Amino acid sequence: MKPDASVPFQTAIARVSLIDFSRGVALIAMTVFHFCWDLELFRILPVGTMAGPVAIHSAHLIAGTFLVLVGVSLALAHRNEIRWRPFWRRWLMVAGAAALITLATWFAFPEAFIFFGILHSIAVGSILALAFLRLPVWLTALTGVATILLGAYWYTPALDDPWWWWTGLSEFIPTSNDYVPLFPYFGPVLLGVALGRWAIDKGAMARLAHVEIDAPPARGLRFIGRHSLAYYLLHQPAMLAILFIFLKLIGHI
Repeated sequence: MKPDASVPFQTAIARVSLIDFSRGVALIAMTVFHFCWDLELFRILPVGTMAGPVAIHSAHLIAGTFLVLVGVSLALAHRNEIRWRPFWRRWLMVAGAAALITLATWFAFPEAFIFFGILHSIAVGSILALAFLRLPVWLTALTGVATILLGAYWYTPALDDPWWWWTGLSEFIPTSNDYVPLFPYFGPVLLGVALGRWAIDKGAMARLAHVEIDAPPARGLRFIGRHSLAYYLLHQPAMLAILFIFLKLIGHI
């Protein structure tokens, strides 16, 4: 699992501390999830722990939080007009990182490589969400809810071919270490766009822009929230390396 891994396109002057802070909290939750996954990988936790209902619901909640924040950030960054240059610059970074994740996991976990994880979902969802930035808020929110419901309850064998797995609508569920398909996960992006648009229109975003979260732990969360893509790419290799060295030293492996 994603994200931003997902901090699309806010300008420095339009940055809202609460958004960075929230993204930082989500990153820490993701780190805890991945650390538990690593513990299972090294047989510290029983095999199957991360396939249990608590782990699965946690993964959905964390990914959904990231994607809502993607939508909010898109609405904020492009509230007056779509700023194509920074959009494509950031999009290429996210898409390039997604391709790197696919390549790395293809070699590391060929039976469960990440072909459409959180970064892939952010890259595709960010482009599709542009079409909703000027639509009525209620229509965007309604489409988001419909996307979630469709992804949760409708499947068809017509999309069982691997080329269609990215949709999330196939009856066959592929094996992957991070699977965040378009349905239902484009839904939270649209809900984030609707929430961001609503907050801007009602003046809530302008008020939030003046709210500073300055306690030392909060500053750290805001920092990683601003640099979430780099954090996402580095945290798991770093944890795996540290855990491997520690377990090697104590003779567990």
